[in-house]
Amino acid sequence: MGNNAIQWLSERLSAQHWQYWALQLCGWGGYTLLTFVGSFFWVKDHWIHSGYIAVATTSGVLLSEGMRRGFQKLWDKPPAARLLGSLVVVALAALVWAAIKFGGSLWLYGSEDEHPAVLAIYWFSYSFLILMTWAALYYGIKYYKASLTQQEKALRAESMAHQAQLKMLRYQLNPHFLFNTLNAISTLILDSQGRTANDMVSRLSQFLRHSLDNDPMQKVTLAKEVEALMLYLDIEKVRFADRLGVNLDLEGESPRALVPSLLLQPLVENAIKYGISQREWGGEVSIKARTFAGELLLEVSDNGPGMSERELATLASRSGSGYGVGIRNTCERLRALYGDEQKVRFCNRAEGGLAVHIRIPYEQE
Repeated sequence: MGNNAIQWLSERLSAQHWQYWALQLCGWGGYTLLTFVGSFFWVKDHWIHSGYIAVATTSGVLLSEGMRRGFQKLWDKPPAARLLGSLVVVALAALVWAAIKFGGSLWLYGSEDEHPAVLAIYWFSYSFLILMTWAALYYGIKYYKASLTQQEKALRAESMAHQAQLKMLRYQLNPHFLFNTLNAISTLILDSQGRTANDMVSRLSQFLRHSLDNDPMQKVTLAKEVEALMLYLDIEKVRFADRLGVNLDLEGESPRALVPSLLLQPLVENAIKYGISQREWGGEVSIKARTFAGELLLEVSDNGPGMSERELATLASRSGSGYGVGIRNTCERLRALYGDEQKVRFCNRAEGGLAVHIRIPYEQE
Protein backbone atom coordinates (compact mmCIF):
# COMPACT_ATOMS: atom_id res chain seq x y z
CA MET A 1 0.00 0.00 0.00
CA GLY A 2 2.83 2.36 0.93
CA ASN A 3 4.71 1.64 -2.31
CA ASN A 4 1.56 2.34 -4.34
CA ALA A 5 1.11 5.68 -2.60
CA ILE A 6 4.72 6.62 -3.25
CA GLN A 7 4.41 5.59 -6.91
CA TRP A 8 1.16 7.59 -7.26
CA LEU A 9 2.81 10.67 -5.71
CA SER A 10 5.89 10.31 -7.92
CA GLU A 11 3.75 10.11 -11.05
CA ARG A 12 1.80 13.22 -10.04
CA LEU A 13 4.90 15.23 -9.17
CA SER A 14 6.43 14.44 -12.55
CA ALA A 15 3.87 16.83 -14.12
CA GLN A 16 4.63 20.55 -14.04
CA HIS A 17 1.07 21.41 -12.92
CA TRP A 18 1.40 19.25 -9.82
CA GLN A 19 4.91 20.52 -9.13
CA TYR A 20 3.63 24.10 -9.16
CA TRP A 21 0.83 23.42 -6.68
CA ALA A 22 3.11 21.37 -4.46
CA LEU A 23 5.46 24.35 -4.22
CA GLN A 24 2.51 26.68 -3.68
CA LEU A 25 1.21 24.60 -0.77
CA CYS A 26 4.67 24.27 0.78
CA GLY A 27 5.46 27.98 0.44
CA TRP A 28 2.15 29.35 1.70
CA GLY A 29 1.96 26.61 4.32
CA GLY A 30 5.31 27.80 5.65
CA TYR A 31 4.08 31.41 5.65
CA THR A 32 0.94 30.37 7.60
CA LEU A 33 2.94 28.42 10.15
CA LEU A 34 5.44 31.23 10.79
CA THR A 35 2.66 33.82 11.11
CA PHE A 36 0.67 31.63 13.46
CA VAL A 37 3.66 30.86 15.70
CA GLY A 38 4.68 34.55 15.74
CA SER A 39 1.19 35.61 16.83
CA PHE A 40 1.58 33.82 20.16
CA PHE A 41 3.82 36.64 21.37
CA TRP A 42 1.26 39.43 21.00
CA VAL A 43 -2.25 38.08 20.23
CA LYS A 44 -4.66 37.19 23.01
CA ASP A 45 -7.52 35.58 21.07
CA HIS A 46 -5.80 33.00 18.91
CA TRP A 47 -9.01 31.61 17.39
CA ILE A 48 -9.99 34.95 15.91
CA HIS A 49 -6.45 35.59 14.75
CA SER A 50 -6.32 32.13 13.18
CA GLY A 51 -9.30 33.11 11.04
CA TYR A 52 -7.50 36.31 10.06
CA ILE A 53 -4.39 34.30 9.09
CA ALA A 54 -6.54 31.93 7.01
CA VAL A 55 -8.06 34.86 5.12
CA ALA A 56 -4.61 36.42 4.57
CA THR A 57 -3.15 33.12 3.33
CA THR A 58 -6.10 32.36 1.04
CA SER A 59 -5.98 35.83 -0.50
CA GLY A 60 -2.20 35.48 -0.89
CA VAL A 61 -2.62 32.18 -2.77
CA LEU A 62 -5.26 33.69 -5.05
CA LEU A 63 -3.21 36.83 -5.71
CA SER A 64 -0.05 34.79 -6.43
CA GLU A 65 -2.06 32.69 -8.89
CA GLY A 66 -3.19 35.91 -10.58
CA MET A 67 0.45 37.05 -10.66
CA ARG A 68 1.43 33.78 -12.32
CA ARG A 69 -1.09 34.30 -15.08
CA GLY A 70 0.19 37.83 -15.58
CA PHE A 71 3.79 36.59 -15.72
CA GLN A 72 2.81 34.00 -18.33
CA LYS A 73 1.45 36.75 -20.59
CA LEU A 74 4.65 38.75 -20.07
CA TRP A 75 6.98 35.80 -20.69
CA ASP A 76 7.32 36.34 -24.45
CA LYS A 77 7.80 40.10 -24.12
CA PRO A 78 11.22 41.79 -24.45
CA PRO A 79 13.29 41.66 -21.22
CA ALA A 80 12.72 45.32 -20.32
CA ALA A 81 8.96 45.09 -20.86
CA ARG A 82 8.88 41.83 -18.92
CA LEU A 83 10.74 43.40 -15.96
CA LEU A 84 8.61 46.54 -15.79
CA GLY A 85 5.38 44.60 -16.34
CA SER A 86 6.29 42.12 -13.59
CA LEU A 87 7.02 44.95 -11.14
CA VAL A 88 3.63 46.50 -11.90
CA VAL A 89 1.87 43.15 -11.41
CA VAL A 90 3.66 42.59 -8.08
CA ALA A 91 2.89 46.15 -6.92
CA LEU A 92 -0.82 45.80 -7.75
CA ALA A 93 -1.04 42.43 -6.03
CA ALA A 94 0.81 43.79 -2.99
CA LEU A 95 -1.56 46.78 -2.85
CA VAL A 96 -4.61 44.50 -2.84
CA TRP A 97 -3.10 42.10 -0.31
CA ALA A 98 -2.01 44.95 1.96
CA ALA A 99 -5.53 46.44 1.83
CA ILE A 100 -7.05 43.08 2.80
CA LYS A 101 -4.68 42.52 5.70
CA PHE A 102 -4.68 46.14 6.85
CA GLY A 103 -8.46 46.28 6.72
CA GLY A 104 -8.76 43.01 8.61
CA SER A 105 -6.31 44.17 11.25
CA LEU A 106 -8.20 47.45 11.77
CA TRP A 107 -11.53 45.60 11.96
CA LEU A 108 -10.28 43.09 14.50
CA TYR A 109 -7.95 45.14 16.64
CA GLY A 110 -8.48 48.81 15.74
CA SER A 111 -5.52 51.18 15.60
CA GLU A 112 -3.78 53.06 18.33
CA ASP A 113 -1.48 54.70 15.79
CA GLU A 114 -2.16 58.38 15.25
CA HIS A 115 -0.74 58.08 11.75
CA PRO A 116 -2.59 55.26 9.92
CA ALA A 117 -0.76 56.21 6.71
CA VAL A 118 2.49 54.96 8.28
CA LEU A 119 0.80 51.68 9.14
CA ALA A 120 -0.59 51.39 5.59
CA ILE A 121 2.90 51.92 4.16
CA TYR A 122 4.19 49.24 6.50
CA TRP A 123 1.58 46.73 5.35
CA PHE A 124 2.24 47.53 1.69
CA SER A 125 6.03 47.18 2.12
CA TYR A 126 5.59 43.90 3.97
CA SER A 127 3.20 42.54 1.34
CA PHE A 128 5.38 43.76 -1.52
CA LEU A 129 8.44 42.01 0.00
CA ILE A 130 6.58 38.69 0.39
CA LEU A 131 5.09 38.75 -3.12
CA MET A 132 8.36 39.98 -4.65
CA THR A 133 10.10 36.98 -3.08
CA TRP A 134 7.39 34.74 -4.56
CA ALA A 135 7.91 36.36 -8.00
CA ALA A 136 11.69 35.92 -7.75
CA LEU A 137 11.28 32.23 -6.93
CA TYR A 138 8.76 31.82 -9.74
CA TYR A 139 11.03 33.39 -12.35
CA GLY A 140 14.06 31.59 -10.98
CA ILE A 141 12.38 28.20 -11.36
CA LYS A 142 10.95 29.15 -14.76
CA TYR A 143 14.34 30.31 -16.09
CA TYR A 144 15.96 27.17 -14.69
CA LYS A 145 13.43 24.94 -16.47
CA ALA A 146 13.80 26.95 -19.66
CA SER A 147 17.57 26.48 -19.41
CA LEU A 148 17.11 22.72 -18.96
CA THR A 149 14.80 22.64 -21.96
CA GLN A 150 17.36 24.46 -24.09
CA GLN A 151 20.08 22.08 -22.93
CA GLU A 152 17.89 19.09 -23.78
CA LYS A 153 17.20 20.53 -27.23
CA ALA A 154 20.91 21.19 -27.77
CA LEU A 155 21.80 17.67 -26.62
CA ARG A 156 19.06 16.20 -28.80
CA ALA A 157 20.29 18.17 -31.80
CA GLU A 158 23.87 17.12 -31.08
CA SER A 159 22.76 13.51 -30.71
CA MET A 160 20.86 13.65 -34.01
CA ALA A 161 23.90 15.16 -35.75
CA HIS A 162 26.08 12.50 -34.12
CA GLN A 163 23.77 9.73 -35.36
CA ALA A 164 23.59 11.25 -38.83
CA GLN A 165 27.38 11.38 -38.96
CA LEU A 166 27.71 7.76 -37.90
CA LYS A 167 25.09 6.62 -40.39
CA MET A 168 26.81 8.54 -43.16
CA LEU A 169 30.13 6.91 -42.32
CA ARG A 170 28.50 3.53 -41.85
CA TYR A 171 26.77 3.50 -45.23
CA GLN A 172 29.82 4.54 -47.26
CA LEU A 173 30.19 1.14 -48.92
CA ASN A 174 33.08 1.08 -51.34
CA PRO A 175 31.61 1.12 -54.88
CA HIS A 176 34.72 -0.71 -56.10
CA PHE A 177 33.69 -3.75 -54.06
CA LEU A 178 30.24 -3.83 -55.67
CA PHE A 179 31.69 -3.22 -59.13
CA ASN A 180 34.29 -5.97 -58.77
CA THR A 181 31.76 -8.41 -57.34
CA LEU A 182 29.24 -7.81 -60.12
CA ASN A 183 32.04 -8.07 -62.68
CA ALA A 184 33.10 -11.41 -61.19
CA ILE A 185 29.51 -12.66 -61.30
CA SER A 186 29.26 -11.60 -64.94
CA THR A 187 32.47 -13.47 -65.73
CA LEU A 188 31.20 -16.61 -64.02
CA ILE A 189 27.98 -16.47 -66.03
CA LEU A 190 29.92 -16.08 -69.30
CA ASP A 191 32.08 -19.06 -68.32
CA SER A 192 28.91 -21.11 -67.77
CA GLN A 193 29.54 -21.37 -64.04
CA GLY A 194 25.94 -20.65 -63.17
CA ARG A 195 25.93 -22.48 -59.84
CA THR A 196 28.97 -20.55 -58.57
CA ALA A 197 27.53 -17.28 -59.87
CA ASN A 198 24.24 -17.99 -58.15
CA ASP A 199 26.02 -18.78 -54.90
CA MET A 200 27.98 -15.54 -55.16
CA VAL A 201 24.79 -13.53 -55.77
CA SER A 202 23.23 -15.18 -52.72
CA ARG A 203 26.21 -14.28 -50.52
CA LEU A 204 26.28 -10.73 -51.86
CA SER A 205 22.58 -10.40 -51.07
CA GLN A 206 23.12 -11.65 -47.52
CA PHE A 207 26.04 -9.30 -46.97
CA LEU A 208 24.18 -6.25 -48.30
CA ARG A 209 21.10 -7.13 -46.25
CA HIS A 210 23.23 -7.38 -43.13
CA SER A 211 25.01 -4.10 -43.84
CA LEU A 212 21.77 -2.20 -44.48
CA ASP A 213 19.54 -3.80 -41.84
CA ASN A 214 21.87 -3.29 -38.88
CA ASP A 215 21.58 0.10 -37.19
CA PRO A 216 24.99 1.80 -37.15
CA MET A 217 24.17 3.18 -33.69
CA GLN A 218 23.85 -0.37 -32.35
CA LYS A 219 26.82 -2.54 -31.49
CA VAL A 220 27.11 -6.26 -32.19
CA THR A 221 29.24 -8.96 -30.69
CA LEU A 222 32.59 -9.59 -32.32
CA ALA A 223 31.38 -13.10 -33.14
CA LYS A 224 28.47 -11.69 -35.20
CA GLU A 225 30.77 -9.10 -36.75
CA VAL A 226 33.14 -11.84 -37.88
CA GLU A 227 30.18 -13.85 -39.19
CA ALA A 228 29.19 -10.89 -41.39
CA LEU A 229 32.82 -10.42 -42.38
CA MET A 230 32.99 -14.03 -43.56
CA LEU A 231 30.08 -13.36 -45.94
CA TYR A 232 32.22 -10.63 -47.50
CA LEU A 233 35.34 -12.82 -47.56
CA ASP A 234 33.45 -15.71 -49.16
CA ILE A 235 32.58 -13.35 -52.01
CA GLU A 236 36.18 -12.23 -52.34
CA LYS A 237 37.39 -15.84 -52.27
CA VAL A 238 35.35 -16.52 -55.42
CA ARG A 239 37.24 -13.69 -57.13
CA PHE A 240 40.69 -14.62 -55.83
CA ALA A 241 40.21 -18.38 -55.54
CA ASP A 242 43.30 -19.89 -53.89
CA ARG A 243 45.15 -16.56 -53.91
CA LEU A 244 43.27 -15.39 -50.78
CA GLY A 245 43.84 -17.00 -47.40
CA VAL A 246 42.13 -16.01 -44.14
CA ASN A 247 43.51 -16.53 -40.65
CA LEU A 248 41.10 -15.95 -37.77
CA ASP A 249 42.28 -15.90 -34.13
CA LEU A 250 39.80 -14.80 -31.45
CA GLU A 251 41.17 -15.38 -27.95
CA GLY A 252 39.33 -15.81 -24.66
CA GLU A 253 36.31 -13.54 -24.11
CA SER A 254 36.89 -11.46 -27.23
CA PRO A 255 34.05 -13.06 -29.30
CA ARG A 256 31.55 -11.73 -26.72
CA ALA A 257 32.85 -8.15 -26.91
CA LEU A 258 30.62 -5.49 -28.45
CA VAL A 259 31.95 -3.63 -31.49
CA PRO A 260 30.39 -1.23 -34.05
CA SER A 261 28.74 -3.18 -36.85
CA LEU A 262 30.87 -3.60 -40.01
CA LEU A 263 33.93 -2.28 -38.20
CA LEU A 264 36.34 -4.75 -39.76
CA GLN A 265 35.06 -4.92 -43.35
CA PRO A 266 36.68 -1.66 -44.61
CA LEU A 267 40.00 -2.70 -43.07
CA VAL A 268 39.90 -6.15 -44.64
CA GLU A 269 38.81 -4.65 -47.96
CA ASN A 270 41.83 -2.35 -47.93
CA ALA A 271 44.11 -5.22 -47.00
CA ILE A 272 42.85 -7.22 -49.97
CA LYS A 273 42.94 -4.30 -52.39
CA TYR A 274 46.37 -2.91 -51.48
CA GLY A 275 48.00 -6.00 -50.05
CA ILE A 276 46.81 -9.32 -51.43
CA SER A 277 45.91 -8.18 -54.95
CA GLN A 278 49.40 -6.68 -55.37
CA ARG A 279 51.05 -10.08 -55.04
CA GLU A 280 51.15 -12.51 -57.96
CA TRP A 281 50.59 -15.50 -55.72
CA GLY A 282 48.12 -13.74 -53.46
CA GLY A 283 48.44 -13.69 -49.73
CA GLU A 284 46.72 -13.97 -46.38
CA VAL A 285 44.58 -11.66 -44.25
CA SER A 286 44.73 -12.16 -40.48
CA ILE A 287 42.14 -11.00 -37.95
CA LYS A 288 43.18 -11.31 -34.32
CA ALA A 289 41.39 -10.27 -31.14
CA ARG A 290 42.04 -10.50 -27.42
CA THR A 291 41.06 -8.74 -24.22
CA PHE A 292 43.48 -7.06 -21.85
CA ALA A 293 42.98 -4.69 -18.88
CA GLY A 294 39.36 -3.96 -19.69
CA GLU A 295 40.02 -3.28 -23.37
CA LEU A 296 39.43 -5.13 -26.62
CA LEU A 297 42.54 -5.34 -28.81
CA LEU A 298 41.95 -5.97 -32.52
CA GLU A 299 44.48 -6.50 -35.28
CA VAL A 300 43.85 -6.70 -39.02
CA SER A 301 46.98 -7.48 -41.01
CA ASP A 302 48.11 -8.75 -44.40
CA ASN A 303 51.37 -10.09 -45.83
CA GLY A 304 51.42 -7.72 -48.81
CA PRO A 305 54.09 -5.17 -49.71
CA GLY A 306 53.38 -2.88 -46.76
CA MET A 307 53.87 0.89 -46.87
CA SER A 308 56.70 3.36 -46.78
CA GLU A 309 57.31 5.46 -43.65
CA ARG A 310 56.04 8.53 -45.50
CA GLU A 311 52.84 6.74 -46.48
CA LEU A 312 52.38 5.54 -42.92
CA ALA A 313 52.77 9.08 -41.59
CA THR A 314 50.22 10.34 -44.13
CA LEU A 315 47.83 7.56 -43.22
CA ALA A 316 48.24 8.18 -39.49
CA SER A 317 47.47 11.88 -40.00
CA ARG A 318 44.09 10.93 -41.56
CA SER A 319 44.91 13.20 -44.51
CA GLY A 320 45.84 10.64 -47.12
CA SER A 321 43.64 9.22 -49.83
CA GLY A 322 43.55 5.87 -51.59
CA TYR A 323 44.64 3.32 -49.02
CA GLY A 324 43.38 5.47 -46.19
CA VAL A 325 39.75 5.85 -47.32
CA GLY A 326 38.38 2.78 -45.54
CA ILE A 327 40.71 3.23 -42.58
CA ARG A 328 39.83 6.93 -42.17
CA ASN A 329 36.16 5.97 -42.27
CA THR A 330 36.73 3.46 -39.48
CA CYS A 331 38.82 5.91 -37.45
CA GLU A 332 36.11 8.57 -37.65
CA ARG A 333 33.43 6.11 -36.51
CA LEU A 334 35.56 5.01 -33.57
CA ARG A 335 36.33 8.60 -32.62
CA ALA A 336 32.63 9.50 -32.76
CA LEU A 337 31.63 6.50 -30.65
CA TYR A 338 34.44 6.30 -28.08
CA GLY A 339 36.17 9.69 -28.09
CA ASP A 340 39.57 9.50 -26.39
CA GLU A 341 38.94 5.96 -25.13
CA GLN A 342 39.95 4.48 -28.49
CA LYS A 343 43.22 4.30 -30.36
CA VAL A 344 44.18 3.17 -33.89
CA ARG A 345 47.80 2.46 -34.82
CA PHE A 346 49.40 1.46 -38.15
CA CYS A 347 52.69 -0.33 -38.60
CA ASN A 348 54.57 -2.50 -41.08
CA ARG A 349 55.03 -6.10 -40.07
CA ALA A 350 58.55 -7.49 -39.77
CA GLU A 351 57.61 -10.38 -42.08
CA GLY A 352 56.02 -7.99 -44.59
CA GLY A 353 52.62 -6.38 -44.93
CA LEU A 354 50.65 -3.82 -42.97
CA ALA A 355 48.97 -4.24 -39.58
CA VAL A 356 46.17 -2.07 -38.18
CA HIS A 357 45.84 -2.20 -34.38
CA ILE A 358 42.60 -1.04 -32.75
CA ARG A 359 42.03 -0.55 -29.04
CA ILE A 360 38.52 0.13 -27.68
CA PRO A 361 36.82 -0.36 -24.30
CA TYR A 362 35.71 -3.94 -23.63
CA GLU A 363 31.91 -4.11 -23.42
CA GLN A 364 29.49 -7.03 -23.24
CA GLU A 365 25.76 -7.38 -23.92
